[in-house]
Order: sequence, then structure tokens, then C-alpha cells
Amino acid sequence: MKKVILDVDTGIDDALGIVLAVKSGRLNIQAITTVCGNVSLEQATLNTCKIMDLLEYPDIRVYKGADAPLVRKHYDEKRIHGEDGMGGALKNAEARTAPSAGFAPDIMINLAKQHPGELTLICTGPLTNLAHALLKCPELPRYVKEVIFMGGVIHGPGNVTPVAEYNMYADPEAARIVFHAGFGRLTQVGLDVTRKALLTAEDVAQMADPQLRAFVQESTADYTRRYEARYGVRACALHDPLAVGVAIEPSLVQTSSLYVDIETSSRLCDGQTVGDVQNRLGHPSNMAVCEAVNSRAFLDLFVREVGKTTLSPAGQGKHKPFLG
Repeated sequence: MKKVILDVDTGIDDALGIVLAVKSGRLNIQAITTVCGNVSLEQATLNTCKIMDLLEYPDIRVYKGADAPLVRKHYDEKRIHGEDGMGGALKNAEARTAPSAGFAPDIMINLAKQHPGELTLICTGPLTNLAHALLKCPELPRYVKEVIFMGGVIHGPGNVTPVAEYNMYADPEAARIVFHAGFGRLTQVGLDVTRKALLTAEDVAQMADPQLRAFVQESTADYTRRYEARYGVRACALHDPLAVGVAIEPSLVQTSSLYVDIETSSRLCDGQTVGDVQNRLGHPSNMAVCEAVNSRAFLDLFVREVGKTTLSPAGQGKHKPFLG
């Protein structure tokens, strides 16, 4: 199994991505690191711990990371994810899991050096933690097997400004450090493909586990209403879970090798990921950009794995009652 770190700003789709990663049993999760983004660092960490409680998987350690972008003020997405970041789905649950001591960027460095060439980082929030790790350890790309990040868009509009996707807009300076760090394998899972990974009520109804089905239904309810109001489709876009899905099954997507940079000093376009699709700049490719997805295969994977009534053989314990 791939050794992975999940780096999250746990809102609704991060939570679903964590559940997919754990329930699939196909990823060896070394740690979960949290960062401010959709919600504050404290709320993201609390939400992550509640998800670990929901899954009764205490063996995975959770570490706090950056509580602010590198140079900018924190811009949250509570309008989408709710005040608690999870649509109120676990608002009555008391967290039993507690974060472990340690700073997330240091954990990334330490684990990468402990497992040279084996570690995959799956980043589903702003790239602030990874940027801090690179500033401390510029040679980090030599130790990391792959970085898969959810963020950006090459061929369409943004979702927080006309051109910028949220994770990139929240900390573009951090993203630029990551883009130019020299990772051997850097994979962008952006809005080009995540907008095609749409979870419907019919999909959720097929989940066998009633507790997880109830969690998914409640956490995505308002998110789905907002998506329908904007796009005319009653569904929930599985942005972050698709990044996890790509780690599990790379064949779900088709990629192009492109040079991609990010705008950091524009009046209108900060956070825009610019893909040099015609090689106008003449720079070598720095990432694999996901451009097509087998959305039905991914949704089948998501529904099957998240909806399983037991954890994988690698898991621990049983599900606790849903406390929505």
C-alpha cells in the first residue's frame, strides 16, 4: 500500500476524502496534518478528530500545522461549509481523539526522511504546510515519491473568483513555492475534473453503512442546495475525495504534462493557475494536470468503499453511533 500523509483543512469534502482514504484500506496513512483554510486551524483539527472518532480509527495521528497563510490574511469558506465546516453533521459529537504534539511541516519532513522515495502527500487544502516544509527543508522533493494536490483549474472558471479555485486563492504564495520546488511527481487534481465528480442522492442511497450514509447525507445537504442554485445540478462535487481517489486508482484520470504557474500579484487574478498548454514560455513541465476523469468509475469506488459496513482489515474497531 502507498504510504501517505493526508494534509487537510477539514471541511465537508476533506472529511469525505478522509473517510474514503481510511475505509478503502488501500492507503497506509502515516499521519493526517491540518491547516487553516475552509475553517480555522482549530476547527479543521477538531473536525478531523471527530472523523477519526466516527471511524473509530485512533491509530492515525493528527498534527496541527499552519494557522494562517504565508503572507495573507485567512480567507475561509464558511459560506459553503457552514460555521463548523461540516454542515453541522457532527455538531453534537464530543471529540475523543486529540491531536498529537508536533508541527505538521516538521512531521512531513521527518516522515519523508524516514521513508525516502516511498511517501505520497495528498493535499486537499491550501498548500501552506507543504510550503513551510520546503522552506525548512529545500531538499524535501528528493525524499518524496509524489505530491497529489486538489487545487486550481486550467481550462475553466474558478470557484471563488472568476479565475481562481479556493485552495490556490487562499495561499497562492505557498502554491508557487510547491510548484517550483522540483518534485519528481506533482499531480494537480483541479476543477477541470472535480466538477465532473458529482455525488447525487441516488449515489448516497446505495451506501450500505447506515451511519456513514447518514453522515454523508447531513454533511452535504446544504452544500448540495448551493451547488444546485449555482449550476442547476442537484449534486455535491467531490473535489477532495477525487484527489484521494487518484492516489488509490491513478487510472481514474487522464493527465497532461504541463508547465503550470500561479498568479500572486494581480489586481483581478491572484490564485489563478496558468497552464502553458501551447508551450509559449518554453519551460519544462512541472506537473501532471488531470484533464479527464472516469466519473462513473470514481463514484462507484466512492460509494462502495465509503459505504462498506466494516473497516478494511487494516482498520481498527467498529463505527460508533452517528451523532448528527
